[in-house]
Amino acid sequence: MTRAAVVAVVFAYHDVGVRCLAVLLEQGVEVPLVVTHRDDPAETHWFASVAALARERGVATLEDPEPAEIREKLAALRPDFLFSFYYRRMLPPEWLAAARRGAFNMHGSLLPKYRGRAPVNWAVLMGETETGATLHEMVAKPDAGRIVDRERVPIGEDDTAVQVFRKVTAAAETVLRRSLPRLVAGGAVLKEQDLTQGSYFGARRPEDGRIDWSKSAREIHNLVRAVAPPYPGAFTDQMKILKTKIEPSLRAPERVPGPYRENGQWYAACGDGGVLRLLEVEPAG
Repeated sequence: MTRAAVVAVVFAYHDVGVRCLAVLLEQGVEVPLVVTHRDDPAETHWFASVAALARERGVATLEDPEPAEIREKLAALRPDFLFSFYYRRMLPPEWLAAARRGAFNMHGSLLPKYRGRAPVNWAVLMGETETGATLHEMVAKPDAGRIVDRERVPIGEDDTAVQVFRKVTAAAETVLRRSLPRLVAGGAVLKEQDLTQGSYFGARRPEDGRIDWSKSAREIHNLVRAVAPPYPGAFTDQMKILKTKIEPSLRAPERVPGPYRENGQWYAACGDGGVLRLLEVEPAG
């Protein structure tokens, strides 16, 4: 007797969505439907397209459909699993309940730390030395369900958010490759999260990149790294600051904290007396 195929409906976007959808297809999961987002023309597109991959593989694809259409599709397909891979919206409980064997999300942090939006950017901003990818069960509360598996990645002191995101993307693929056979076989052991050991973080906006020079050199360096291109960048009224380096051997001159020029090189005096070398700057506007 031929074993029935495992069926999964996938909600996905961005590089993590592409890599994880490819894993499902490579491992023989039947994916009758992918739900994704239309690209926002106001956003810098530096990542791969889930819609393009799905169509290349002959998978039916919906881009930002109405909720009623999704409900109808789920009722008709009766999938074993739902997967969310960097999809930008919460899936309501009634959709999660449509998955007969479970609904799972890939999150870009080591849960329970950095639940919520923009987890890689927040981890860099907060000066973390590691982060990772976590596959977890979806529940009504965001990023709060039981954990299937995690993979850690290091964050270097000068790594930008996009460099860390690429590490997290590779970690997400590793986690799914390792976990999927156990999920399909029904042998995955899920572990409850202790939400007291982490916090929820909201979305970040371009205006959150404004630099406060009263902060320490380390805090400002972390902000620059967290919002460096292809994200909108850190800025002052005079310039965008795209790349910095902490200069521990230098002390700020007696002046109001902020950028200054010396021997043809831009520096910045910071609120703790530390100095940043401004390696890449752009005039405002």
